[in-house]
Amino acid sequence: MTSAAEQRAPAGEPAGSGQPAAVNGSRRAVPPAPAVWPGAPTPLGARFRVGPDGVAGTNFALWAAGAEAVRVCLFDERGRETPIPLTELTHEIWHGFVPGVMPGQRYGYRVDGRWDPWTGARWNQAKLLLDPYARAVDGEFRLPPEVYGHVRDWPEQHVADTVRDERDSAPYVPKGVVVHDDDDWSDDRRPKTPWADSVIYELHVRGFTALHPDIPEELRGTYAGLAHPAAIEHLVRLGVTAVELLPVHQFAHEDHLLRRGLKNYWGYNSIGYFAPHAAYAASGTTGQQVGEFKRMVRALHAAGIEVILDVVYNHTAEAGELGPTLSLKGIDNRGYYRLQGDARRYADYTGCGNTLHVVQPQVLRLITDSLRYWVTEMGVDGFRFDLAAALARSMHDVDMLSPFLAVIAQDPVLRRMKLIAEPWDIGSGGYQVGAFPPLWTEWNDRYRDAVRDFWRHALPDVREMGYRLSGSSDLYAWGGRRPYASVNFVTAHDGFTLRDLVSYERKHNEANGENNRDGTGDNRSWNCGTEGETGDERVRALRRRQLRNLLTTLLLSTGVPMLVAGDELGRTQRGNNNAYCQDNEISWLDWSLLREPGWRALYELTSRLIALRHRHPVLRRRAFFSGRAHSADGLRDLAWFTSRGAEMTEGDWYAPAATLGMYLSGRDIPGRDERGAPVVDDSFLAVLHAGDRPTGFVLPGPPWAERYEVVVDTSREEQSEAPGTVHPAGEEITVPARAVLLLKVA
Repeated sequence: MTSAAEQRAPAGEPAGSGQPAAVNGSRRAVPPAPAVWPGAPTPLGARFRVGPDGVAGTNFALWAAGAEAVRVCLFDERGRETPIPLTELTHEIWHGFVPGVMPGQRYGYRVDGRWDPWTGARWNQAKLLLDPYARAVDGEFRLPPEVYGHVRDWPEQHVADTVRDERDSAPYVPKGVVVHDDDDWSDDRRPKTPWADSVIYELHVRGFTALHPDIPEELRGTYAGLAHPAAIEHLVRLGVTAVELLPVHQFAHEDHLLRRGLKNYWGYNSIGYFAPHAAYAASGTTGQQVGEFKRMVRALHAAGIEVILDVVYNHTAEAGELGPTLSLKGIDNRGYYRLQGDARRYADYTGCGNTLHVVQPQVLRLITDSLRYWVTEMGVDGFRFDLAAALARSMHDVDMLSPFLAVIAQDPVLRRMKLIAEPWDIGSGGYQVGAFPPLWTEWNDRYRDAVRDFWRHALPDVREMGYRLSGSSDLYAWGGRRPYASVNFVTAHDGFTLRDLVSYERKHNEANGENNRDGTGDNRSWNCGTEGETGDERVRALRRRQLRNLLTTLLLSTGVPMLVAGDELGRTQRGNNNAYCQDNEISWLDWSLLREPGWRALYELTSRLIALRHRHPVLRRRAFFSGRAHSADGLRDLAWFTSRGAEMTEGDWYAPAATLGMYLSGRDIPGRDERGAPVVDDSFLAVLHAGDRPTGFVLPGPPWAERYEVVVDTSREEQSEAPGTVHPAGEEITVPARAVLLLKVA
């Protein structure tokens, strides 16, 4: 019987044999298959255990609805393949227990079924498939024609995806590895930092340690390198409470990058949701990466630092109909992916070619099983969900009552973790900032845009800044949400670094090989008068001042601040605002910057501001400001002042202005401490001035204060630890051009 592809292939083209045992035209000897017992349909994946009669082995279970046959294929150290049919089928799960298969065994699946791309069926037994539940992955993903389920180089490209490729992909794809999980984490102590007290530090496992001079060379760029005391010392001295790791799920590189000699550095191209990315392991890739990752988590926990993973459950590395067949596409394409009305095509809400069909129960199970695994067996403390709006879609529209959000809300493990949404995708109605339900926090890009615009003096008035500085109540003060629902950030991995934000007005992505077409053109940046690096010390000094302004604003704002690794050192990507494919010095942290006085001072200021935030609960409130007086003297928990020292009127909010005064009362902090006592703190006045000339500012008098002490002055390169200048209330002080003054009520 011919396949659907053969029936539709152009005349004169030979039909494939349908037999995967041939490689380069020759037949391999296939070793005899070992015995296989029925086993169990749960748990999914390859789980080593003791079976009947005390016999050790591995239970294999794979959900493959619609498949006609499934074989688990074992590979020895020479790459020889032993296929074992799984004949037991329970609730669409193919399963079997194979005695004698021990941890370290490499394996994959071959799944047979109909080839009919017009209905979304893309089974092809010639392709070795990665187990979606593999706990470790061994080998590199390469993308020669053999790993595509269709004939990639078919002359008529508009129908290429309908012609089945019969060549064996096993020599060209990595294999899953059987791993024995026997760690109960009894010696680990999670920091459990409250959301309001959190300071997040986004970093890349490889890039953070690749150039660190105090980390042994063989550990740089690995989980072990991040666990090294030299790496942890920097985090502890800085004062951050959590690291948010760019994707560490096993990922693959895209074909268009490999053709240009580049790789996917960021890792937003997942293919294994249970496996730590093998390239970040120093100890080995046949299961050792699992233990190394766990030791890294333990080391960070011991230092009081939580571990948050940036996870990509919205799409996989298999791309669209012209992408490779690596795992899910060959297991059950129609079950795992959202397809269009024309089932040959994929619904793409991610910009990456495909979108996981999260409404499907088994897909939802895959995601939640993965999340629970990383919490319970790998020790992580939370997740940041890439393009979370794609996960919240029901059939088409984003739905905050979607199955995904409902399952997370009721899960006894996951609902206790830190959950961060990137609240948008590229589909219709995908922008959902402020819309996620309680329990979730969100990346707040409106905070990012407002702060950038304020410091480049591009806001028409100060209304937007008022909301962003005080916790974005316009977005989050509903449904019991708190100010820490807003993850405040000025920069992220995607876009300019902080230094580049004040050094470039245009992107410079030529190194990516896409003629500078990639990356956003909406950077809201200001180069301080000169594009790129310069020897002009006046420009350089202004840029360092702007960096101090941006960091100070971020760390004084209500909400959860997120820093990007290296911004506290003045890291540059040379104007590249889309360095996703730059696994080199463009992306890696340059630790030599700490030896330069100007950048060292920036690091010290950042550390000091974080410490100030930790000491003062008024800077990390757990409830929104009311703006109302709580006592007879008329003192409110939050007040806004013009440069005249008068409280702002409604007209002042709409008037053009470059100066804003924010008074935070430490006397009116809602809530009580652990012993039930009222929370009382110092009060502060923050004056932000984005103008290019100094301005006068009258310090508010009673009941706000009788005198003020300067704590931070960003116009100064060096910040003194000693008490600052004291000013009486009512005095008009001079605020330097482009500066933040933080004054404590004395």
